[in-house]
Amino acid sequence: MRKIEIAEVEKVAFALAKKLLSFDEPIPDFATRFPNILESCLETPFQTYGQGDLYPTTIKKVSILFYLIIKNHPFQNGNKRIAVMALLYALSLDGKWLQVDPRNLYEFAVLVAESSPKNKETVLIFIEGFIEKYLVPFHL
Repeated sequence: MRKIEIAEVEKVAFALAKKLLSFDEPIPDFATRFPNILESCLETPFQTYGQGDLYPTTIKKVSILFYLIIKNHPFQNGNKRIAVMALLYALSLDGKWLQVDPRNLYEFAVLVAESSPKNKETVLIFIEGFIEKYLVPFHL
C-alpha cells in the first residue's frame, strides 16, 4: 500500500463522505480541519521501528488509518464518515474492497469511535478481523 496524500483525502474520501454520507449532519468545509492531525493519521501506517514496519501488511495499515481518523478527530465533524471513505479508498489503491452494507460499515465506525483508547490494541485487532471478513478483490 502506498501513502495517501492530503489532496487525495480532500478530493476523494472527504468529497465522497460529504456527497454520499451526509445523513442529517453536514460535514464542514475541508479547510476547517484541525492542523497537522490528518497528516499524522496518514503518516502513522508507514512508521518503522528498527528495520521493520510497525504495520507491515495492507490490512494493518488501513486498520490503523481508520482507527486514527476516527479517534484523533482531524475534522470538526464527519470523522467516522471520512474514515470509512479513506478506508475504502486505501483498499481500492491496493486492488481490494469491502463487500459490506455501507450502513453496517458506518455502524462499525461508530463502535470504534465509542471504544476506550485504553483498548487500542484490542480494537485494532477487531478492525483487522472486520476488514478480513469482508475483503474482496476490487474490480472497476
